Amino acid sequence: MQLNGLPFPGREREQATLAQSVADLGRGRPSVVTVLGKPGYGQDRLLRQTAQLAESQGIRVLRAKATPGEQDVRYGVVGQLLAPMDGLTDGSLKALTSRRPEPRSPGLTELLRTARERPTLLVVDDVGWLDAASVRWFGALIRRLPDARIALLVSSTGRHRPGSCPISSGPVPVTTVELELAPLTARDVAATVALICGRPGERAFTTAALEASAGNPEVLSEALRHFTQRGYAPIAGRVPELRTITEAVGGDHTVRVLGLLSDTAVAVVRALAVCGDLLDLSLVYALAGPRATSEPGLTALLLENGLVTASGAGLRLSRPEARGWILAEMPGDERSELHARAAELAYRAAVPDEDIARLLLPAHPVGEPWVIPLLRRTCAAALRAGRTAQAIACLSRALEEPLEPAPRAQLGLELAAIEVLAAPEAADRRLTEIIRSGDGGSGRIRVRAADLGLSRGGDNGLRRAVADVLPAADRDERGALAGLFWLTGTHQQDDDTDLGPDGIPPLPADPSCPAQAAARAWHLALRGADLSATRALARRALTVDGGAGALILPRIVAARTLLLTDDLDEAEVRLDVLHTDLRRRHARAAAAMTLTVRGELNLRRGRLDMAERDLAAAERSLPPSLWHPYAAPYLTAVRIVAALENGDADQAGALADAPTPAESRDGASWGHLLFAKALVAVRDDRLPEALELFRSCGRWQLSRGRINPALMPWRSAAARVCAALGDHEEARRLTEEELALARLWRAPSTLGWAQLGVGRVAREGRADRLREAVATLRDAPARLAYAGSLAELAKAELDAGNPQAADPLVTELFSFVTTHRSSSRLVARARALSERTGVPAVRGRLPHPAWATLTEPERRTAALAGLGQGNREIAETLSVTRRTVELRLSGAYRKLGIGGRAELIALLRAAEGCGTDVA
Repeated sequence: MQLNGLPFPGREREQATLAQSVADLGRGRPSVVTVLGKPGYGQDRLLRQTAQLAESQGIRVLRAKATPGEQDVRYGVVGQLLAPMDGLTDGSLKALTSRRPEPRSPGLTELLRTARERPTLLVVDDVGWLDAASVRWFGALIRRLPDARIALLVSSTGRHRPGSCPISSGPVPVTTVELELAPLTARDVAATVALICGRPGERAFTTAALEASAGNPEVLSEALRHFTQRGYAPIAGRVPELRTITEAVGGDHTVRVLGLLSDTAVAVVRALAVCGDLLDLSLVYALAGPRATSEPGLTALLLENGLVTASGAGLRLSRPEARGWILAEMPGDERSELHARAAELAYRAAVPDEDIARLLLPAHPVGEPWVIPLLRRTCAAALRAGRTAQAIACLSRALEEPLEPAPRAQLGLELAAIEVLAAPEAADRRLTEIIRSGDGGSGRIRVRAADLGLSRGGDNGLRRAVADVLPAADRDERGALAGLFWLTGTHQQDDDTDLGPDGIPPLPADPSCPAQAAARAWHLALRGADLSATRALARRALTVDGGAGALILPRIVAARTLLLTDDLDEAEVRLDVLHTDLRRRHARAAAAMTLTVRGELNLRRGRLDMAERDLAAAERSLPPSLWHPYAAPYLTAVRIVAALENGDADQAGALADAPTPAESRDGASWGHLLFAKALVAVRDDRLPEALELFRSCGRWQLSRGRINPALMPWRSAAARVCAALGDHEEARRLTEEELALARLWRAPSTLGWAQLGVGRVAREGRADRLREAVATLRDAPARLAYAGSLAELAKAELDAGNPQAADPLVTELFSFVTTHRSSSRLVARARALSERTGVPAVRGRLPHPAWATLTEPERRTAALAGLGQGNREIAETLSVTRRTVELRLSGAYRKLGIGGRAELIALLRAAEGCGTDVA
């Protein structure tokens, strides 16, 4: 037997039995055949196929389908069955449609009479929904079957167990067959795949098909038809597509089955879809409504229809992936109410916070005091686990609860800090709204919103909002907002005017407000004027309001200012404290900026390894694609410099060539990127291009009042290119200009770098100029600049034929590259100089396998000891106590498995020539 010209894999036994019943009917042998199975197991197909077979053999076929909608219609199914039959009398027709009880079975006599002339197959689908009158009618028919040429073929879709068919529950005087359908086996699924896909499926594919369809023939066949229509082949590589298609087909199948159940059964399934995996069955039934606990046979009904399976003492959906389909059929307000009630039950049942939050997300506002704290806790846990979208969803849902203005604004701030990770524009809009609306109280919510948004990069919309609300702000709030305004943007205030742009009041000369103090310090630093006042103002910004929870942007800017004043130790401490605070606040954008500033600090100090760690951490905190266009060039610039110092020209070039948003040119960090691009051009020997980039950087800086060479030594860098191109007069002019400005600023690092620039391009007295730079930088915190000055002076001494003067310089240079994980470029220069002077070079990472287990302090201490330095000298070099040196060396000896300093020196000497840097 075949259905629509195709075999029915997995139903061969049933096909044979049904074919035999048709053959018996043709020989005048009546029978009653019942096909039982869960929805989708093939009852309809088998009944349809059997009817087609009977008609092809000249047997009359009368069909009917019982439905829930006609369960209360008297003789509803009998009327369907007999309507097309010839010979039905008017009296029978009237009796079938009458509402009055009939003492006899209308139409039965006519059916029996006509069946004597032509064998008749009665096909009734889903007899579980038969009306009571039709049940009695079929009972009367079955009692008369021994003398009739009639066969009865019925199906039941999971509503009844074998032997409980409503029309054959009593004694049946003819052959009775019950066919209970089972799920498809792996072999059946493989045959179905080959049949529908036109080729055998790979083993992994058929296994996935069985798992996804749960052996349901209808779901499997429909999914495979959709699969093949899309041109897919039944191979392992297409399993994800198969699962997606089957999930949709299975969901639609579940919805169709639900449409055949009572309202109470549907309510239970919906409750299971919402929280069946969280609550005990008694609570699930309570959620479904009062009738769920009293309706008899409800659990058995759900099990028999294949909608649920037993799970311990409870139930779970057979197809968990169908949750969305089940709930999508509900009206939105009912679905929201169901989730709200489920969340309340779950909270009383002490379900974990994350699961309750999942119930709350689609629920309407609950208005209970526990809701917002729970959503906040779940948000924090999601952030710790890196689930940003979930964290945003939790706080967004919390904002839907009834709230006073102040806590609503606070929640908005928290949400905006997280939205930066996924939707930065949305975060800016949210913060702008908070700035404009405030919290209805006297708090500093406007200031905090402006601070959070502007610390990401200084969005113009936020600045306009700040300017708009300033007139209505109170005194303290007004001062802080004005300070934040001046901390952003690319232009400084003009000290000769009374008002700044947009009517913003100017900064006072000696402000007490931390935000204004930071802005004033930064502006002074940019102009390179009054180092002492700049330092004092920056410290004021950090000490007056520098604790946890203080404003973010003033502290970042104040710390950057301290970099320019050569207070790197203090800046580092402040940046560490700030970063800890920002992590606690989940202010990821500001944390990324803080890490980048710390990366620049470590570069200035020559600590390349620490700089690289900070920059990597900055990108983890906020991926580069999410940085504000105004701030992103700063990160890129610092990364380029780090790559160049590390000898990674390819990475530096890729970063320099990467496209940047057009609006980045309007931001405060564009000059940094121009400078870094110029360094890459120098590295690639593209000197004319490098010179133009340095000049562009200079024009950009000067047009915005950024005069101080401490920001970036673009003048001396351009001078070196000019000298290389033969324009010595321009090189001299640029270096002298930078030196004059550095002397006005008086920071040792800036002055020493300017002196180094002069010495590099000097045509006469070069060594003397470089000695000045070395002397100035010796005690300056810019250790990388100091190491560069040593290398330049050593080369100058060697070029002048004075190797004795170069020897101690090269030795000191090697001390530096040993105690720091210094740049590859500097290490290469040190080795080249050592070859000219004969000073032994430390070349190569120790081949000892335990060397990598040493901590960084142990490694630096051991390296110095291996060079022959004593404990006191090492302590002075590393700025630690002798006892600390002893403890570090003891740890290093233990890890390396050596007995003392002599073996350590031998170990280091053995490493010479290994080709990797020991530092």
